[in-house]
Amino acid sequence: MAKVTRDDVARLAGTSTAVVSYVINNGPRPVAPATRERVLAAIKELGYRPDRVAQAMASRRTDLIGLIVPDARQPFFAEMAHAVEQAAAERGKMVLVGNSDYLDEREVHYLRAFLGMRVSGLILISQGPSETAALEIDAWDARVVLMHRRPDAIDDVAVVTDDVGGAQLATRHLLEHGHPYVACLGGTEETPTVGDPVTDHVEGWRRAMREAGQSIEGRLFHAPYNRYDAYKVALELLAGPDRPPALMCATDDQRIDVPGELAVAAFDDVKEAALTDPPLTTVASDRQAMARSAVDLVLDDGLRVAGSRRERLKQFPSRLVVRRSCGCGG
Repeated sequence: MAKVTRDDVARLAGTSTAVVSYVINNGPRPVAPATRERVLAAIKELGYRPDRVAQAMASRRTDLIGLIVPDARQPFFAEMAHAVEQAAAERGKMVLVGNSDYLDEREVHYLRAFLGMRVSGLILISQGPSETAALEIDAWDARVVLMHRRPDAIDDVAVVTDDVGGAQLATRHLLEHGHPYVACLGGTEETPTVGDPVTDHVEGWRRAMREAGQSIEGRLFHAPYNRYDAYKVALELLAGPDRPPALMCATDDQRIDVPGELAVAAFDDVKEAALTDPPLTTVASDRQAMARSAVDLVLDDGLRVAGSRRERLKQFPSRLVVRRSCGCGG
């Protein structure tokens, strides 16, 4: 049987191949409802299937969006990846996911691989793109949206949450319970000092402590991002003679056992936070809205138009989700 072509669809529908393309691709020009129905009926009758490879070669873009995350095993990044996949599906796109494992060379590897596949755009959740990564993006003239943090190395569009403000909310809430001070469990000593979300969480803690007239000296503790090592740091901290009365954690993914005498608030509101015992008070962001915004930005034709830093940075507010780990009874 001969392969059905777009010309065959156009002849049966009594229209041009260009109009058939507009119907299949939902643009870029509008098609009258009656004409659209004729084209769709012809496609169904003939059993026509668009050649996506040919379309990609012609347009130099595929129906794919690349997504690079540091570690999809971590609940926050897993939930963010799922939200991006849902938002992409609403736009008729599929998502390719790569894990950088917090390594610059792996991030560059996935950048080259995804951009070489002519993805429609790329969403990058990075620990801080290296100079090589920035040059790679510039060389491909790629549509890139940064999520979760906006490094100064790349002057591109970013979708972030108010990390500093959110950490201030959590720390203030703990102080309002009457605790003499709040300690902070932050990232590692290698965490970037500028632009990293965990660094911003620590900064929010610092601001809230200073507002309350409290010293931060000796009250910031470093912890790795993986659960096992963070758990060991927490055990050492809580077993020591100077156990803090309250603790603000830079992420939810710490798996800290919270005894009754220790108040805890954290950041990210992963699904597991509501299932801990006691349920974890934490700072939440609207991941679905952030993912939808990132997908829309990476697919919009006007993405790369010049604009100020403020116009190119979409910041979503943080909100405090109060549960029982902070001492509240709710």
